[in-house]
Amino acid sequence: MSETIGWHDYSDSHGGKKITTINPAVQSGSTVLFENYEDMLAAQSGEYPGVTYGTGGLATQKAFEEAFCRLENGHTTKAFPSGISAIINTFMTFTQGGDEILLCDNVYGPTARFCHKVLAKYGVKITSIASDVGGEIESQITDKTKLIFLESPGSNTFEIQDIRAITKIASERNIITVIDNTWATPLHLKPLDLGVDVSIHSATKYICGYSDLLMGVATVNKKYAATFDAFYHSLENYTNPHDCYLALRGLRTLEVRLKAHETSAYEIARWLEGHELVDKVIHPGLASHPQHDLWKRDYTGAAGLFAFTFKKNYSVEHIGSFVNSLNMFGLGFSWGGFKSLITAGKFKRGGEWSHDGKHLIRLNIGLENAKDLKADLELAFQKL
Repeated sequence: MSETIGWHDYSDSHGGKKITTINPAVQSGSTVLFENYEDMLAAQSGEYPGVTYGTGGLATQKAFEEAFCRLENGHTTKAFPSGISAIINTFMTFTQGGDEILLCDNVYGPTARFCHKVLAKYGVKITSIASDVGGEIESQITDKTKLIFLESPGSNTFEIQDIRAITKIASERNIITVIDNTWATPLHLKPLDLGVDVSIHSATKYICGYSDLLMGVATVNKKYAATFDAFYHSLENYTNPHDCYLALRGLRTLEVRLKAHETSAYEIARWLEGHELVDKVIHPGLASHPQHDLWKRDYTGAAGLFAFTFKKNYSVEHIGSFVNSLNMFGLGFSWGGFKSLITAGKFKRGGEWSHDGKHLIRLNIGLENAKDLKADLELAFQKL
């Protein structure tokens, strides 16, 4: 062909009529065109207020970030390719060699690994603190403490920290507070309203809801927004626009899905409390939880993720028989999706811990019928 193939201005219209859809279009691209040379000059001097390249996040990503920021009552929100990516970038934004991080010992495993295996290598001191810490954290703060990282509840062992007490102390000492808020979602806990500086979510979980994408989100208050934004752009972070589209779609059904997860999880958790083989049910929304009063004070609802232990110390083979006999629970990591999942493992926590040496059976209660899930569990119990 001899004709020249040039560029075209693709607009949202056809036949002279504007095309309007309920959801935003998935905008994907690398080059962003400027309207005029003056805008390009402004971009070159760092004074252009808009997006200058695809790595700055295009319209679909911006739409998701703005919606999520409103839910969190934050100043700025950034999307990342995964939850751990959001966590890593937050650590790297606010810490450097010689600093100390106070890290709750119930945090997500990859969070702890990054701290101990990567940040420590660059001279950042990592100090573990109790997973149910409150005002007593003051005794562990040093002149080097730069950041406190919380996970409340922890996604495996479900301890809750006294967020208000911690942020009050941290604010007085100009220490940054960060929380992994994935369990509660912005619907059930708004950490920035409690004084937290950065709230992080694995949007992979409840925000998406369908276990078909990986994404992380970090929302920052006004005090630290400019610092976070500058670091974000220096690394040219961005998130796949189609994933942002799916996450934004997930936000629209988050409330109804989370209510269904919560209702079924409560039904199953209370049933398990009365089961003859079960020792403890570890669910923050139950009165039996050690930090239930904190949960009632700060949270407006519960999620579908909790754990339980057996009265008897079963062997690995017996635990395997129990887990493998389940038909409705998938055996896999992650949670927050429509599919019910199960994991089983032993955990260690600092100090005295009532579940030390016991298998914790963690259940992600999905959107299946709760009666069917209980029947499936009961058949598995009979294997024991």
